[in-house]
Amino acid sequence: MDIVTPGFRGRRRERDRALPPGQYLAEDFPVLSAGPTPRVRPEGWRFTIETETGETHAWTWAEFLALPAETPRVDIHCVTRWSKLDTEWRGVALDTLLAGVDTAADFVMAHSFDGYTTNVPLEDLLDGQSWIAYEYDGEPLDSEHGGPARLLVPHLYFWKSAKWVRGLTLSHADEPGFWESSGYHHYGDPWREQRYQGD
Repeated sequence: MDIVTPGFRGRRRERDRALPPGQYLAEDFPVLSAGPTPRVRPEGWRFTIETETGETHAWTWAEFLALPAETPRVDIHCVTRWSKLDTEWRGVALDTLLAGVDTAADFVMAHSFDGYTTNVPLEDLLDGQSWIAYEYDGEPLDSEHGGPARLLVPHLYFWKSAKWVRGLTLSHADEPGFWESSGYHHYGDPWREQRYQGD
């Protein structure tokens, strides 16, 4: 009797895993920001989703923590070429947050407490692809990494995972966010090296 299913090889070691082109493995978790780190207290945190018609859905920190949570283990890839594999987060799936939202929009603008914005196609936030994360590696997400909560869209370059996230605006138009307006790629697929416009 076989103890291991045929074809099963166990988890790949980090050094055996494929990285997107041009990436290297980071030992630590680098901190990169476009400006000063805002200190957002959970009791002052409020998350909103505004539809293209102006309808707003909102959650306080307590209401948000009462939603069903998930613990995704994902690889993350920064446009500055570092990657971390098998990172563990805890947060609320965008599928959960958008379940009661009536929209015909195709695009989303994420907004952060420091004024940062980034654009993402709505389809890239659905079907188990993204979360609003509030824990990293079993601990509350610290301010330097976007706490109390950040958007987590691991299949795109990490600038799309907006730190200190406070809300999403749904839209029919794909408007550029902060880095996209400065020449970064509108989509940001690390496997296609979409770092800058024209890539």
